[in-house]
Amino acid sequence: MRISAETSCLLVVDIQDKLAPAIHESEQVIENAAWLIRVAREVDLPVRLTEQYPQGLGATVAQVRSQVVDEEVLEKVHFSCMDSDPIRRHLAAVGRRQIVVAGTEAHVCVLQSALGLVADGYEVFVVADAISSRKPRDVDVAIERMRDAGVRIVTREMVAFEWLNRADTELFRRVQQRFIR
Repeated sequence: MRISAETSCLLVVDIQDKLAPAIHESEQVIENAAWLIRVAREVDLPVRLTEQYPQGLGATVAQVRSQVVDEEVLEKVHFSCMDSDPIRRHLAAVGRRQIVVAGTEAHVCVLQSALGLVADGYEVFVVADAISSRKPRDVDVAIERMRDAGVRIVTREMVAFEWLNRADTELFRRVQQRFIR
């Protein structure tokens, strides 16, 4: 199954100021999540961003937060975004059945959100090079568990090329020049 630009949405989960310094390879996760947002904007996809209890964990890191508007930021206290009725309704209203997921922590909020999305009938694609946790082992086990539950594990370039779908367009040339090196 491929990701379609017409039916997908990008969901960036909880890449927040107070947690980011403890995340394994956090710079890569932040860079890759920001990259995905920029590519999503080029192909005109909806982007949503969650913040887990921002009063305690802080706001989303500036490199990511600067690329979204306030209406695209969804606060939560549940680890799974799908356990929050307002977020569940918000995602349903977006009208996209494929959700591409990036963020932290892989074994907590990313995992539980991905499992909740699958349970609600979404096709879920977790971007392996745009997720992490404090401990690498937790990431490995989370990926294994998500895969077993039907989540597709992808990379950021897989996502971009599937969103683009073909090489003979001006959009492809623009994205290739700006983002794919």
